[in-house]
Amino acid sequence: MTVKISNQIVGYRVKKADTENTEQQAPASTDAKPVQMNENIERPDFLLGTTYKIKPPVAEHAMYITINDILLNEGTDHESRQPYEVFINSKSMEHFQWVIALTRVISAVFRKGGDVTFLVEELRSVYDPNGGYFKKGGVFMPSLVAEIGAVIEKHLKAIGLLESDELSETTKRILAEKRAEFEATQNKATNDDTSSDYPANATMCGKCSTKAVIVMDGCATCLSCGDSKCG
Repeated sequence: MTVKISNQIVGYRVKKADTENTEQQAPASTDAKPVQMNENIERPDFLLGTTYKIKPPVAEHAMYITINDILLNEGTDHESRQPYEVFINSKSMEHFQWVIALTRVISAVFRKGGDVTFLVEELRSVYDPNGGYFKKGGVFMPSLVAEIGAVIEKHLKAIGLLESDELSETTKRILAEKRAEFEATQNKATNDDTSSDYPANATMCGKCSTKAVIVMDGCATCLSCGDSKCG
């Protein structure tokens, strides 16, 4: 529509949009989104920490691995516990440099957010060229880095980021029966406390890396995780 201006223009002003109603309606239309882990989250003064002790035979002294977690969306339905940083302490100084580097890299990945569970597989796939070792219980560790990865895996399962692979009570009972039957047929005493918790002639399990595979009725069965070649 054309408007003819017949008078002289002596001034002007810009008419502002009516934003009062939109400002009042904006909070109601946008729902509060849960806070996701990211690098912009500042470190709080208090963090939940858990310390794990390992004593690998390749190190002179024990190592203490502390993982600190941050609590996000506390008090809401979206409350979650996420790993924030990791520290590794030991009296031994032979691994000092690479241990410090490893803790900084892992902590940076934790603070980055997203899916951090891939760290477990990456660390556990590191092999020592001098050969691995068996930890207490007959579980094979290909390297010291792999055992650190196993500790992180244990922690992620504890806080719910990884599913726990604990055996059911029925499976535990069946494995106990198989173990008792096998030991009875072998007529072997089990009074040696220095040996593992499984028969001495057990072989390595490809699934759980535990020396606990026995052959019964022509079927190789792991007494630790229940894996069986016969299904």
